[in-house]
Amino acid sequence: MPSAANVLLYLAIAGLVLYRVVYQQVHGTLLNRRTLVTTPLLLVAVGGYLALKALPGTSADELGLLAADLLVLAGLGVLRSTTTTLTARAGTTFQKGSAVTVGLWVLTVAVRIGLVALGTALGVAGPLTTASVAFSLGVSIAVQNATTCFRIQRRGLPLAERRPALSR
Repeated sequence: MPSAANVLLYLAIAGLVLYRVVYQQVHGTLLNRRTLVTTPLLLVAVGGYLALKALPGTSADELGLLAADLLVLAGLGVLRSTTTTLTARAGTTFQKGSAVTVGLWVLTVAVRIGLVALGTALGVAGPLTTASVAFSLGVSIAVQNATTCFRIQRRGLPLAERRPALSR
C-alpha cells in the first residue's frame, strides 16, 4: 500500500501531466526545446528514483511487466505525436492536438491500468509496479516529444530555445 506522501506525489504528477501535456496539446501551445525536455525529464527522474527504491526484492516477472509497460507506452507516445498538427508561429512551432490525441491519452491511461490489473491477477504486480507510474509516463512523453522534434526537423519548422513572448 503506497504511503500518503506517495499518493500526494502521484496526484501532483497526474496534475502536471494533465495540464502540461494533455490540456496544452488539446488547446494548442507554442513549443520550445526547454519545455519538450523538462516535463519528461522530471517524470523520468522522479519515477526512476521511486522505481529504484522499489527494486530490491523485485521478481523477474515484475521486471518483465515493467518492460512490456514501457514498450507499449512508448509506442503510444509515437502515435500521440503523429496526431498533432505542427505549424510555424511566432518564431517557433505551434502544436495542436485532436480528438484522436485525447483518445490516445485515454488509451495510454487505460493500458497502464490494464497492465497493473493483469499483473495483479497473475500475482506479478508488486511495489515496483506502483512505484514506476511516473517513470513509465515520463518515458511515454519523452518518446512523444522526441517524435515531435523529429517531425519538426523533417518539416523544417523553427523551434525556439525558450517560449517566445506573444505580442499583444
